[in-house]
Amino acid sequence: MNALFMIAAAALLLGPLIAIHEFGHYWVARKLGVKVLVYSIGFGPTLLKWTSKKSGIKYQLSALPLGGYVKMLDEREGNVAEQDLPYAFNRQKPWKRIAIVAAGPLINLIFAVLLFWILFLPAQEQLNTKIGKIIPNSPAAAAQLHVGDKIIAVDGKETTTWEKLNFALIDRVGETGTINIDVDRAGSEQNFVLPIKDFLKNQNESALDVLGFLPYRPVIPAVVTELTEDGAAIRQGMKVGDRIVAIDGQPMKDWFDVVEVVQRSPEKLLKIDVLRHEQLVHLQVMPQGKRDSMGQVNGVLGVKSDAGKITIPDEYKQTIQYTPIQAFEMALDKTGQISSMILNSIVKMVKGLIGLENLSGPITIAKVAGQSAEMGWETFISFMALMSVSLGILNLLPIPMLDGGHLVYYIIEAIRGKPVSEQIQMFGLKIGMVLLGSMMLLALFNDFMRL
Repeated sequence: MNALFMIAAAALLLGPLIAIHEFGHYWVARKLGVKVLVYSIGFGPTLLKWTSKKSGIKYQLSALPLGGYVKMLDEREGNVAEQDLPYAFNRQKPWKRIAIVAAGPLINLIFAVLLFWILFLPAQEQLNTKIGKIIPNSPAAAAQLHVGDKIIAVDGKETTTWEKLNFALIDRVGETGTINIDVDRAGSEQNFVLPIKDFLKNQNESALDVLGFLPYRPVIPAVVTELTEDGAAIRQGMKVGDRIVAIDGQPMKDWFDVVEVVQRSPEKLLKIDVLRHEQLVHLQVMPQGKRDSMGQVNGVLGVKSDAGKITIPDEYKQTIQYTPIQAFEMALDKTGQISSMILNSIVKMVKGLIGLENLSGPITIAKVAGQSAEMGWETFISFMALMSVSLGILNLLPIPMLDGGHLVYYIIEAIRGKPVSEQIQMFGLKIGMVLLGSMMLLALFNDFMRL
């Protein structure tokens, strides 16, 4: 993925989200009789600008879609003609200012619901929540969960899809205790208790890997069908047609087993046994370390296998088709789940249950945007919806400089009957600048470390 494609994908992702956010402020302000002076999307060099002859509003589009603003008539920012005073933002009643400020984050949440609704409308064939594999010596194995058990709930939350199941598990990140798993085993409902300690706090594995149960996955023979030039495997004598039968003495049942071992062994010398023309050949190969978009280093051999035509048994499949109303309800539910997950993660980050290395900045967002665009429009739209929820929730945080900080001031004013003093607001502004500046620097630092 080249840099230009990544930048274009990021602009296509962030541009509409920021434009919609600012449009929320702009539209409600105009509807409530506040005079808007400027509607701007982006920062940096101005690419396009024009002024409406009818309203006198200046519209502009800048090169960097990392923010925007709506400038309204306000006595605190300059002189206002006497005849325009009724249209100044600072002269409006608290409830009007609350509505204008809240409109930006809320329209991001509404937009996310719309995107998820679009994604839920088509019929979807997907894996059901039957367990396809139990990892040996894992909590799931110790609790005696079985292959074929259908997971129906996690901690009392219904899990009809693997996505819902993962959301339920992510809610427990950083915690110590137990997770309750309800399963349907041959028509009988049973409950299993899996112990967790600092769940996923300092681990790079998925929640399912840590607990030890995985969805069904088709059997793909561990046969090398393609070798990457200058890859680790070809340099150490591996050839097309080799069947990988063991790595460091551990039998490899299929291609997924090979991928799991190699990915967690970057820059580690592996003893790989391959079957070549019915003869066992012993190789020593060191997978190269390669960073993913989140900075995790994975091992790469430089080999591929042809999966051929994959067939999934009917017992592991389900077709989901929602009516438009059901799809809307699902979209609302998913937006709520993601909002809850974001808030829960922030709280746990403050408590130290989740590491600050999980913060991501514009570089990581751009990389993931590019990857999702390569994977297809549905993946890209899904990531856009996720980012729209994030933008909405983060802007509602009660931090000065953010919309949420302004909302706190206006709510206090509505309760007290008089505005918060300028001194307190200026002090809050300085605190907000320090907090946001620190978060941005940390996010950028994490981005560069992932590179």
